Amino acid sequence: MKLLSFIHQGRETWGAVVGDGVVDLRQAFLRHETLADYIASGDYLQAAEHVKGRSADARLADITFLPVIPRPEKIVCAVRNYMDHHQEVLAAGLQRELSEQPPIFLRVWRSQVAHGQPIIRPRVSESLDWEGELAVIIGKAGRDIPEDKAYEHVAGYSCYNDASVREWQFHAKQIASGKNFEGTGGFGPFMVTADEIAPGRQLKLEVRLNGETVQSSHTGHMIFSIPRLINYASTIFTLSPGDVIATGTPAGVGWSKKPPRFMKPGDVCEVEIEAVGLLRNPIAAQD
Repeated sequence: MKLLSFIHQGRETWGAVVGDGVVDLRQAFLRHETLADYIASGDYLQAAEHVKGRSADARLADITFLPVIPRPEKIVCAVRNYMDHHQEVLAAGLQRELSEQPPIFLRVWRSQVAHGQPIIRPRVSESLDWEGELAVIIGKAGRDIPEDKAYEHVAGYSCYNDASVREWQFHAKQIASGKNFEGTGGFGPFMVTADEIAPGRQLKLEVRLNGETVQSSHTGHMIFSIPRLINYASTIFTLSPGDVIATGTPAGVGWSKKPPRFMKPGDVCEVEIEAVGLLRNPIAAQD
């Protein structure tokens, strides 16, 4: 199943994709205000039954997408988690050692935008870079989750564009300032439930800027696996239903190109992941 959050007729809601339309499941599950609530209850595991025999309440073309989880408690992001990207960083002259533990940082939910909505280049920078990533949505709460149980805590997967404001990222050894500008993280268009994708399946990931492929790799290049990321993050804090883990980006980011290339207003950036979907965002300047 494909689950999503969206706006229809001026109302924020959530539901499931059926053909070229959506079923508004909030109408059927009033006790669940958000998709995260639906996930937390475990009811999402029966989503196929919940939409069976129901006709679409709206066409996909007539809704406004929201980030899959509009206001997650935590957005955990992995840093340099693809070997091809790590090698790219070294080739660019930055001295970075492979870490024995997963390097992570946190995004705030206000930094996210939905499928079809503009990623905003802040007025203080012209170095807005793309980073296509596989996003993992947590389905079951847990602390100190062992790696061999990690997939039991995964509700599903989505596409993420962990766009970076590069010079702000390099202001200090920590990178969070360049990763949390409002409206810079594309997330969507929907969550594909975990039963659709076998644990550990290698997925092709591609990013296109104005139709030109700028990143092309697969999740088999990850340095730290999804179970390891879940294990590590849950050692620090309880992972909650609706939390998001952005699993890192492969080689091909703009700042590594010679000369560097960045997203600018008027561009369109797409992140496409095999079996997951296609996230498309235009780029706009901050007002």
